[in-house]
Amino acid sequence: MAEGIDPEIARPAFAGAQPLETVQRFSTAQPEFVTPIWDYLAFLVDDQRVADGQRMFDQYAATLAAIEERFGVDRHVVVAIWGVESDYGNERGNHFLPHALATLVCAGTRRQDFWQGELMAALRLVDQGDLELNELYGSWAGAFGQTQFIPSTYARLAIDFDGDQRRDLVRSIPDALASTANYLSRAGWRTGEPWLIEVKVPRGYRGPSGRENKASLSTWATRGVRRADGAEIGGERRAGLLLPAGAAGPAFLTFANFDAIYSYNHAESYALAISHLADRIAGYPALRTPWPTDDPGLSRAERRRLQERLVASGYDIGEVDGKIGPKTRAAIRAAEQDLGLEVTGRAGKRILNSLGG
Repeated sequence: MAEGIDPEIARPAFAGAQPLETVQRFSTAQPEFVTPIWDYLAFLVDDQRVADGQRMFDQYAATLAAIEERFGVDRHVVVAIWGVESDYGNERGNHFLPHALATLVCAGTRRQDFWQGELMAALRLVDQGDLELNELYGSWAGAFGQTQFIPSTYARLAIDFDGDQRRDLVRSIPDALASTANYLSRAGWRTGEPWLIEVKVPRGYRGPSGRENKASLSTWATRGVRRADGAEIGGERRAGLLLPAGAAGPAFLTFANFDAIYSYNHAESYALAISHLADRIAGYPALRTPWPTDDPGLSRAERRRLQERLVASGYDIGEVDGKIGPKTRAAIRAAEQDLGLEVTGRAGKRILNSLGG
């Protein structure tokens, strides 16, 4: 209230507030940084998300065309962010932002000043009339809406694209998608340029790599890099070489537009998921090079099937929802031990197949 927030908003925002255990737990282990890349992409870029994205792309074709015309950002990437961030509006998070952000401020976590700023920004969005208090539900870190903006980004970059005089990224799909394009445009998006191409590197490659270590395509060609489809590369456009699983796994040349996508979440695995999903929605094939693992990750449908197999085998996983939480991981560890497998607690093809596939 000292910050100028209406008491009629501030008081109910904190009614019954308690520290949220899930917020504290998630704040110490974000999946973008701890999940094997083949698990991360198997979950985020599965056939279901691709098909749903293509359907949303067609359903909102006129809106997406208008957004691309205004901001210059490729519409496939905008839809891919929508798909990864909220499964096209179906999974927006169930944490009440005032309580989640207050937990991060008060629980002794890192960046308390940042979290307090986001808390105030969230309440100001209600105070200014963009949203209702009961619409402030999202992720543990305060991101919310169709494309999961944090409150300060919402305040700075949200767009009223449907013309109703409200910047509503919760209920208005046009507002959310246009705001996402606005974000990428401000982050340095270059109209008409690529974001990523899958490539192959020579066997045993030990040369330069890294998103920020850019060189011309012609230079990469002299280092033995070729497109994954066998075509040669060349020209002066600059790119970095991303090797998320080392030289034995899939390799990618990433461009300035990949960096713009990266700014949305500041994780290379996230930017890779968005980029690949955008390509798949546009009709390009799955990755040509397999991940260097004998235990690949599971799609959402396979995760649900694994949970069903665990329940059928007598293990308690709670609700069958395709989400691999602490109870499912504990059940996997118990099943692995009973089956004589290495105990990992990881949801992969090996445990699924061992339980009957």
